[in-house]
Amino acid sequence: MGTTVVDISDVSKRFVIRKDKSLKERIVNFGRSNLHKEDFWALRDVTAQIDSGTTVGLIGPNGSGKSTLLKTIGGILQPTTGTVRVRGRIAALLELGAGFHPDLTGRENVYLNASILGLSARETDKLFDGIVDFSGIEQFIDTQVKFYSSGMYVRLAFAVAVHVDPDLLLVDEVLAVGDEPFQRKCMERIHEFQVEGRTIVLVTHSMSQIGELCDRAIVLQHGSVVADDTPDVAMRVLREGFESARVEEEQHKSAVEVVPAAAPVAQVVGVEMFNDEGTAVEEIDTGDTLRIVVTCRAEDPLTDWRAGIRIDTTLGQVIYGTNTVFSGFDLPDLVSERRVAFTVPNLNLTAGQYYVAGAIGSRDGTPIHQMAQGALLTVRTPLARSFGMIDLHPAISVD
Repeated sequence: MGTTVVDISDVSKRFVIRKDKSLKERIVNFGRSNLHKEDFWALRDVTAQIDSGTTVGLIGPNGSGKSTLLKTIGGILQPTTGTVRVRGRIAALLELGAGFHPDLTGRENVYLNASILGLSARETDKLFDGIVDFSGIEQFIDTQVKFYSSGMYVRLAFAVAVHVDPDLLLVDEVLAVGDEPFQRKCMERIHEFQVEGRTIVLVTHSMSQIGELCDRAIVLQHGSVVADDTPDVAMRVLREGFESARVEEEQHKSAVEVVPAAAPVAQVVGVEMFNDEGTAVEEIDTGDTLRIVVTCRAEDPLTDWRAGIRIDTTLGQVIYGTNTVFSGFDLPDLVSERRVAFTVPNLNLTAGQYYVAGAIGSRDGTPIHQMAQGALLTVRTPLARSFGMIDLHPAISVD
């Protein structure tokens, strides 16, 4: 175990929210303040230690306290209770434009930002050309940054952060703003930092980044730590939380009385999953056979129709989709109910959770109905032999 670089002990952070009083309250309390206060606890009793040379991801739904915790680690915010101890030089990429003055040029902001991070003007002189070259905005370096796009802001901020020789790099979701080539450039530099043994804490909604970059992930929910484990375990906890929230929302919607819409001419009424032995499953190993059965129903006979499936990540990214027309399969008329089976003989998805959707439409492509999150599939990978979302089973040779 390495030296502890970040020691977070029983940290809570309270914000005071001031709200306008209602007209009734203003009349009753005439002459008093027109604002009333509410306490909002963004963090509650957070404890964690981060060792040198590790990369830790902070994940959770919006409003869970991830950015607040990162700012607390960076010293931007002070905890209401508890302590945060940090060793070494910190470079922080937090909210867009943090550490920049809009009326100063890019050149002036490089020196300003570097001085905030503890560098002298002479030290910054030596790094300046490398910073500008990495940012890729040479022609705008003497322009006031208030005229920069969000992507230019991030380019310059990241370039400064990675050139000041930090022991600890804090990265918020700001990297999502940059274009794809710059994001790749940033990822390459982060990998270099990892090889050099630097410590990185990042906030991201990208589960692929968590799986690829992190040694460990901390899941926050309503300001509290609900999991602190390996990326696979932490992501499973997060996805289970998302699924519970979705089910709760669906139950709430069903409890609200609404005027029913006209029923479609046909519907998907079920999405089921089976293994190669015909047993219903919710979990399966990478490489196993998966049989997805979509049950379709129509009150009146339906001709010239198609059925399809789609597999998404829990964040909505489409992994795969197909239908009977794409596969060249002609369906018989849909009379009452039919079950359409899609058999995947060698499931190449890697470990994670995925939504399986079922859909029905006319043969010409007009959608009729879909069950967007018909089933939740958990894929296990007993032996880690790849990363990403699919296992391509490459054949390896050498000359």
